[in-house]
Amino acid sequence: MKEDRSFSRNRTVLRDKLRKKIVLPLFLLQMLCSFTQVSYAQEVQLNLKLENSTLLDALKKIGTATGTEFFYNAGQIGTSDKRITREFRNTPLRSALEYVLNGTPFTFKIEDKTIIITQRPAEPQKTEMKIIELKGIVVDSHTKEPLPGVTVMIEGTTQGTATDVNGQFTFPLGPAEYNIIFSYIGYERLVKKFNGNNVSDFQKITLVPVIEEMDEVVVTGIFTRKKESFTGSSTTFKAEELKAVGASNLVQSLRTLDPSFKIVENNQFGSDPNRMPDIEIRGKSSVMGLKEEYGTDPNQPLFILDGFETTLETIMDLNMNRVASVTLLKDAAAKAIYGSRAANGVVVIETIQPEKGKLKVSYTGDLTVTAPDLTSYDLCDATEKLEVERTAGRYNGHFPVDDQWLAEEYNVLKKEVERGVNTYWLAKPLHTGFGHKHSLYLEGGDDYLRYGVDLSYNKVAGVMKGSDRETVSGAITLSYRYKSLLFRNVLSTTFNRADDSPYGSFSEYTKLNPYWTSEDENGNVKQVLGSYSQREWQEATKYYNPLYNAMLGTKNFAKYTEVTDNFYVEWQMYKDLKFIGRFGYTQKQDSREDFYPGSHTRFAEWTGDRYFQRGSYYMKDGVTKTLKVDATLNYSKQWDKHLLFANLNWNMQQNSYEWHSMEAWGFLNNKVDHVAFAKQYAENGRPGGDEETTREVGVVGAVNYSYDNRYLADLSYRLSGSSIYGSDNRWGGFWSAGVGWNLHHEAFLKEAEWLRQFKLRASVGYTGSQNFNPYQAMATYKYFTDAEYDNIVGAYLMGMANDKLKWQQTRDVNVGFDVQLLKGMTVRFDYYVSNTDNLLVDFDLSGSTGFNTFKENLGEVQNRGFDATINWRVYENTKNDAYVTLFGSVSSNKNEIKKISDALSKSNDEQIDDEGNPLSTKPYTRFEEGQSTSAIWAVRSLGIDPASGEEMFIDRNGYRTYVWNVNDQVVCGEANPKFQGNFGFNAEWRGLAVNCSFAYKAGGEYYNQTLVDRVENVDVQWNVDRRVFTGTWKEPGDRTFFKRVESIPTQTYPTSRFVEKSNELSLSSLNVSYDFKRLNVKRYVERLKIAFYMTDVFRVSTVKAERGLEYPFARTCSFSLQATF
Repeated sequence: MKEDRSFSRNRTVLRDKLRKKIVLPLFLLQMLCSFTQVSYAQEVQLNLKLENSTLLDALKKIGTATGTEFFYNAGQIGTSDKRITREFRNTPLRSALEYVLNGTPFTFKIEDKTIIITQRPAEPQKTEMKIIELKGIVVDSHTKEPLPGVTVMIEGTTQGTATDVNGQFTFPLGPAEYNIIFSYIGYERLVKKFNGNNVSDFQKITLVPVIEEMDEVVVTGIFTRKKESFTGSSTTFKAEELKAVGASNLVQSLRTLDPSFKIVENNQFGSDPNRMPDIEIRGKSSVMGLKEEYGTDPNQPLFILDGFETTLETIMDLNMNRVASVTLLKDAAAKAIYGSRAANGVVVIETIQPEKGKLKVSYTGDLTVTAPDLTSYDLCDATEKLEVERTAGRYNGHFPVDDQWLAEEYNVLKKEVERGVNTYWLAKPLHTGFGHKHSLYLEGGDDYLRYGVDLSYNKVAGVMKGSDRETVSGAITLSYRYKSLLFRNVLSTTFNRADDSPYGSFSEYTKLNPYWTSEDENGNVKQVLGSYSQREWQEATKYYNPLYNAMLGTKNFAKYTEVTDNFYVEWQMYKDLKFIGRFGYTQKQDSREDFYPGSHTRFAEWTGDRYFQRGSYYMKDGVTKTLKVDATLNYSKQWDKHLLFANLNWNMQQNSYEWHSMEAWGFLNNKVDHVAFAKQYAENGRPGGDEETTREVGVVGAVNYSYDNRYLADLSYRLSGSSIYGSDNRWGGFWSAGVGWNLHHEAFLKEAEWLRQFKLRASVGYTGSQNFNPYQAMATYKYFTDAEYDNIVGAYLMGMANDKLKWQQTRDVNVGFDVQLLKGMTVRFDYYVSNTDNLLVDFDLSGSTGFNTFKENLGEVQNRGFDATINWRVYENTKNDAYVTLFGSVSSNKNEIKKISDALSKSNDEQIDDEGNPLSTKPYTRFEEGQSTSAIWAVRSLGIDPASGEEMFIDRNGYRTYVWNVNDQVVCGEANPKFQGNFGFNAEWRGLAVNCSFAYKAGGEYYNQTLVDRVENVDVQWNVDRRVFTGTWKEPGDRTFFKRVESIPTQTYPTSRFVEKSNELSLSSLNVSYDFKRLNVKRYVERLKIAFYMTDVFRVSTVKAERGLEYPFARTCSFSLQATF
């Protein structure tokens, strides 16, 4: 027994030892497996964005994103109605699964790298439930104001409530775990977990607005739309984008950013700071070149500033630091809400609103340097010019005695040239202009009262001496919030003075001969530069010095004072209904003065009885008043997968303008520059003046609907009444309809992680235009001011009435798409067709009526083309604040006259004199169906006949002829380029940023009038282009491009010889800046940034023609400092 016990004891010890050796590793292995499962679930990081995904779709995408295998019953999972919207960034897999399955009857467990989804075990029934009251308030994250009407619900159920007018809610709940959802239109959806013990976490709920970022919304000026659900064609630029491409003015920045926003190059007035540019969006909708006189360009878009219509001049003088965003509305779905004024597109500008907090002061200062660009001029020097005159026969007389006289004149000039006289007249009236701009902005306040004060000064220095534009402006913004009411008032004032150069027109200097000197031997500025006579006994022609006029104290300036007060009120009436009321009043007083003393060279030939009439003073003053009132109801409703925005707007506007003018003569003393010293009114002159008043009232309805954020629709209708049109057609209806499809939300593209957005858009609708004389439809009368009968003054009819005159309408059709890819690429494309009907033109009348024309609806014009833009962020490094973005755009527009009446065709004949020759050597606009309004009409040329030096033409029958005939004209070119756009890049690294933008035009033609005026039709008494000296026909056998130049100017009418291919590339803007945000400057300033801008850096063109004839073009660079304290 002893042995047995011993054996038994030894066996037990052995078993215990084996157990320890086996169980411990098994325990460690089990712990390791468990840790591995937990570790795997914690270490795997999920990066995935879910948008309105079902539970089944979410699990599939998580499996794909992490490479994890899932096991579940698809039928059971598919019964869940939970929708998941969330972006996971480096989220542990376990945490992501807990979030996704929270609130569902499912749970999960991890085995190895497999995740098993099972149903949760049934919880035991509780016999007694304690009710907990969840109380709290919901507020806006920025304003901290209460939000009434916020939906509060338990996720996955229909149980819920809503906040009251004070933003407060009470929600009874059982002591369990719930996900509480807070949702409100225009705010991010918030999901907050309630575990039965965290009641205090719900006392104050903060919702973040989702429509604050300009990238996410479209601001139309009347209401705001979610960008993703908007079907219209629009482009929005934020303040940073506008400032990145220029600091001069808003218009120049828009031209660089969007190819459809076109500034028509003014070859006459170049970079004159006091000239307002002509602007087009998607081509011309009205016919230009007819006899009517418009108060403004009929192709100019409508400008809206903070919801109120404004002028181009106001936008040009607007302080760019006040601008928050600019939106271009291009198609009917976007712009039809403005009805009768939107045919040419709409530019909506929103200014910044003050932010709450302690007083913040922001300062921006700019120093601008402007240099003239004379690269397009190539004039003869003194030696060449004198030789041109000699070969042209200027010094050949009809008789020997005349030859001797002319030879003496020639020798005098030759002697001047030989002694080194070679005056470069182009530089005389020019200089490098130095301008500066300063802007100061103060803001602050609390949740209830906020204030903003803006002060700015801007001096734009022109390149012609004495020309500049000074603007001083200020604005005060006050906003006050009381519960669901918000009041805001913006009072702004602008003072402007625009001085024209006392040196006159630049064209006066480009024609002066280089062998003349501007000063005499004593250094005094000459009044007479030289003289010329064909014979000794003839009176000599004198050539006057325009520099002399600049010393006399001339006055040429305009100024205005504008005061605007805009008042806004917003009232959140109910959860889904908001009222917005606006009242705006603007008064602008403007004046113009032009004074020329008696010694001015324009009066040099006034002798005899006219001697004492020398000197003139012109004065004009006017007052513009604009009153606008509108009221808008905004309704928004979201239920299930439906989202509805509805707007109803009523508006009324009145514009009035009144002006007076007079001209006085007789200022013999140059020191006397007051109109009171005038001798008389202008000869046969009398005071002038006019007044005009227009009124308009309209009602606008607009609806935006989206289903499941996939299928989109926009509808709008505007009924407008205007005093401009005939009594039978005072009212006009304008409508638009747009549809859209967000394909990226469809099931077949949800798995495409590389695609963020793919939206198709289409729209159609009507808009109108009314940039015309306000009394064109009415019978207008004028009193006889210089006759009376029996002490009774009579009146006569000035203009015939047309009660049938109706709205000029434009029908827009637009299709397009928007694409965003995950790799930072955005593509936008639009194709459009725009037809303008009932075109307003002057109808020719029989002379027996006593009138030449009256206004009528005749004709139709079509514009069609496309716009495309692409942006691609090719590199990004958030750690170093570094990125590189490439961008490019292209647009094309073809203009075509679709239909004209016989009356409009007759306007072609009015460009011809009685002998059948054009009134000008420039091609004129002809109106022919099927042709463009920018077509170049000319006679086809075979070049210069080497034998005779005469030009050879092709007549309408195809035969060669030496006679130019107006009826032989055909379309020889199209001035509008086939393609134009821009491209460039933006880059930043650790605060250092570079923006470079190129502009291009291709595929157009250009009629080179420089070759006509400066070479072939040149008057050799003035300076000429150097090509006269080298490329003109002189004797039989010469094969040249130009005809013979003679002492008497020839006439070259429009010919295909001067139609040239026009392709152009320019570096339109360059910007280099540095932001000190990475340096330790916060102790001194909140933000500090310096920048360098340059515009029109260089330009390369296939056409060599003189640009800036009356005022030269210029290149501008500026240095900027921005600081916030």
